[in-house]
Amino acid sequence: MTPGADALVLLRAALGDRVDTSPASLAAARADKSGHAASGLPLAVVHARSVEDVQQTLRVAAGTGTPVVTRGAGTGLAGGANAGDGEIALSVRSMDRILEVRPDDLLAVVEPGILNAELNAALAPHGLWWAPDPASRAISTVGGNIATGAGGLLCAKYGVVRDAVLGVDLVLADGRLLHLGHRTVKGVTGLDLTSLVVGSEGTLGVVVGATLKLRRLVPGEVCTIAATFRDVRAAAEASAAVTASGAQPAIMELMDAASLAAVHALLRLAAPTPGAAQLTVQTDGPAAVAEADAIAEVLRRAGGTVAVSHDRDEGERLLTIRRSMHPAMETLGTALIEDVSVPRSALPAMFDEIARVEREHGVVIPTVAHAGDGNLHPNFIFEAQPDESGIVQAPDHIWAAADDLFRAALRLGGTLTGEHGVGVLKRRWLADELGDDQWELQRQITRVFDPQGILNPGKVFAR
Repeated sequence: MTPGADALVLLRAALGDRVDTSPASLAAARADKSGHAASGLPLAVVHARSVEDVQQTLRVAAGTGTPVVTRGAGTGLAGGANAGDGEIALSVRSMDRILEVRPDDLLAVVEPGILNAELNAALAPHGLWWAPDPASRAISTVGGNIATGAGGLLCAKYGVVRDAVLGVDLVLADGRLLHLGHRTVKGVTGLDLTSLVVGSEGTLGVVVGATLKLRRLVPGEVCTIAATFRDVRAAAEASAAVTASGAQPAIMELMDAASLAAVHALLRLAAPTPGAAQLTVQTDGPAAVAEADAIAEVLRRAGGTVAVSHDRDEGERLLTIRRSMHPAMETLGTALIEDVSVPRSALPAMFDEIARVEREHGVVIPTVAHAGDGNLHPNFIFEAQPDESGIVQAPDHIWAAADDLFRAALRLGGTLTGEHGVGVLKRRWLADELGDDQWELQRQITRVFDPQGILNPGKVFAR
């Protein structure tokens, strides 16, 4: 038998009906929300229900030299969890239990498949919450957040995913189980392998559990500010002014004219003023009202038309506009959804660069930004032309425009990805940011964890 056939026989013997070879499941495992799909079909989808299932899968994979791609909800935007020809797609989505909640210690231990929104719904009766809040919180998993470092709307005030993870349980490529990190506020024994795993995109091991750092629910009011500006550069200058003022909003989201118009059309809202951009800012805590008033004054001085609401429901309605960005992009065509970050003071200059790329390359790039932390999501819109196997690849002129935009972000002191990860889509630019020496050092680190190179091959460090 071939190695793949051997692996399939061994998987079925060890895991029975958790090994899925149905055509629909194999096809689904090829793709994520990026629009990219892997070539060919995976060997099987393993629906792991326990740590032991994961260990069994990896022992079979290591013994037969079969590549393994770990998947959660499949909501990634960089192709990092797409499984292709001859690979095992290891799904941990069914591992979705909360194993422990310790309110006195402000921690919880969870399995990787639990959704962000479900976790926080379960924590609320304890007066607790986990801060990372991707705009996709209703469909994204905690394990996926950890794998890619997906932080979302609240990072500027409450930190990124790395700040909210105390430890991880990690199954190595050979099936060994490691317990990394700690349950204490402080802990500096040895190297910080937990932080190394966060954002490693499945190249170091399979996260099967996480000890999360929780927060108490924020007391006081929530105030939401909606401010419109004549154009996106004015909105970006206003957001930079808010940061420079020393104010600390919980959320500060910027939508340019194209993205705002698309969302309003999707939600059947009144069309915004042509060319107008919008900042949505939210403050929370005991000082929320005073902070909102101070921020509103900064925005008015910056030329904004400002409305302040103290109603939580109204605030959520305004944030729904921002959270509807991705489905709105689908109404415009196929979108290559990108992710760069720049210093917050460089946001106006980055929007200038986006406008330049649009002009010079003849493309449309609706953009939203987590303006509170300088993370932008440009969306390159194009007409899909699937190949003979159904794969949709962005055409060369779109990648040329993206290349120009990525290099602009680096020139401004930024980074290629703030939270989506490298995956397949950005691997060709990784050495440009890291430099050859650091790129090689990081690649060697993955081989310490995975000497055979069977974990998520072709992702992140492939050139």
